[in-house]
Amino acid sequence: MALAKLSLLHCVNVVAARASGSPRAAVSRRADVTPTEDVFPRAATVSSPRDGFQRQRRLGFTRTAWFQRRRFGVSLLPAIALAAFLALPLLGLLSRTFASTTVWSAVTRPIVLEALRLSLTTSALVLVLALVMGSPLALLLARRRFRGIGVLDSLVDLPIVLPPAVAGLALLLTFGRRGLLGAPLDLVGVELPFTTAAVVMASLFVAAPFYVRAARSGFLSVPRELEEAARVEGASEWQVFRFVTAPVAAPSLFGGAVLCWARALGEFGATIMFAGQFLGRTQTMPLAIYAALESDLDAALALSIVLLAISFALLLLFRRWLSQISYGVS
Repeated sequence: MALAKLSLLHCVNVVAARASGSPRAAVSRRADVTPTEDVFPRAATVSSPRDGFQRQRRLGFTRTAWFQRRRFGVSLLPAIALAAFLALPLLGLLSRTFASTTVWSAVTRPIVLEALRLSLTTSALVLVLALVMGSPLALLLARRRFRGIGVLDSLVDLPIVLPPAVAGLALLLTFGRRGLLGAPLDLVGVELPFTTAAVVMASLFVAAPFYVRAARSGFLSVPRELEEAARVEGASEWQVFRFVTAPVAAPSLFGGAVLCWARALGEFGATIMFAGQFLGRTQTMPLAIYAALESDLDAALALSIVLLAISFALLLLFRRWLSQISYGVS
């Protein structure tokens, strides 16, 4: 059948060539084309499946990179805006401070020195009380399950979200002369409002939950197998906490202590409501800044720079210590 088709096609070509009067018209194809290819033409050249896959892969990578660049460009704008919003006030404070020639002399004024002394003393005392009383509470929340633990957990978190003015008013209505415990305290001769003890209590109320939260997270990250192994070896509960639990949870404990101390150092609302502001007795650095803003701007700037320097140095030390701990673990 194929031979018949070939013969018929050859005859048609010869007849067409004779009819046109051109003997070369019959040989109109390339010399390398055989008669068989006239009937069964060559298949079109198709790239291998691997070439097609690589081309699609390159195209996919190009599209993915384009979408990633576009998404990064869109998210970069709000990130820059927020970073600028956080940095500009600090730049404004620093520029105003360095532009003034009398700010550095204001550091030696009594309002600055007394506020600095009182703030460092009370914040250090708050930190010690938070460590002593907050660590057992955090360990209790992390290791025990009992009825009412949800209420206790929420009670610990409440001062974090409570407005400081409300916290100060609550302390005043509880420990004030006409407060809930005012009469019993008055019988034993204890007066708390508008004293240095009130500064400590107000700062402890708003700052201790930061340490308890961080310590609870650190205790939860300690594997129970390590503690059980220490108990099997004969260690007491104090030895388990000292040599196993505390070292493993040390980064969280230290971070919570830093947050607690920084929060106590910058406390304002609860302190002014419960302790007032008396120079040398209850006027901490934030209260001194508020009082000096109207009459002595240089003193307010000096106190602000001191607080900024302390906070920045504390963050640097904490990050450096945390990186060393992480490097040692890895």
